[in-house]
Amino acid sequence: MPMRGRTVAILESRLGSQLADLVAKRGGKPFLAPALAEVPDVDPARIAALVQELRSRPAKLAVFQTGVGTQALFAATDALGVTGEFLESLSSMKILVRGPKPSGPLRSRNVRIDLSAREPYTTAEVLELVRDLPLRGERIIVQRYGVTNAELDEALRARGAEVLEIPVYRWSLPADLGPLERLMQSLENRAIDAVTVTNAAQIHNLFELAAQRGREEALRGALNRTVVASIGPVASAALKKFGVRASLEASPPKLGPLLAALDAALV
Repeated sequence: MPMRGRTVAILESRLGSQLADLVAKRGGKPFLAPALAEVPDVDPARIAALVQELRSRPAKLAVFQTGVGTQALFAATDALGVTGEFLESLSSMKILVRGPKPSGPLRSRNVRIDLSAREPYTTAEVLELVRDLPLRGERIIVQRYGVTNAELDEALRARGAEVLEIPVYRWSLPADLGPLERLMQSLENRAIDAVTVTNAAQIHNLFELAAQRGREEALRGALNRTVVASIGPVASAALKKFGVRASLEASPPKLGPLLAALDAALV
């Protein structure tokens, strides 16, 4: 049992139970403290208007960033009865996916995928794919994830593109803050051996709550005394922004490599 009774905090929400099971199978003690909630943010009228507008003013490129968001977008077009029109518009665009997760929902709708970002699936890899595409004066659709990808939008606009964001969900603090409150106290009490960070927004939310409670410095100090396992460079950058050092970073940015690296760190 590589984790041998070590307490591992899990900030993941959607796959939190799955990650907790994997920690337990390794002999660890999972401490579930979901740090974000996915809140639906679909505006049916806006989506209907966009689908209609694309018929007269087509877009050159569509960027799909997440699997959950892609599914939510098609659920919205299904409910509006405009999926056929939307698919017809997509057929005339270049389709770019930020990693493998959006690919399944797109292929289930027979959408052709032209460009797929390589690991570690960050904005840098997306921008690399469109580096040689002429974008001035072109329209680009971006399926937004939990927050606006300001880096992507600004880079595309700097090249003269018109960016049309489609929000489908947003991230917020979970309704039940109890687990996060207990996590902060446990970190301060040195009762946590490791913290897994699988999304940059988890760190933003954790420090937002700490700021509300006047515990930012205590949290920062406690995390820097603890093994902090980052899923990849985006999560590591968020940790650095708040003055926390990632003890390890998964490569590639997936749960398997994350747990393997954590196994080694906790020996």
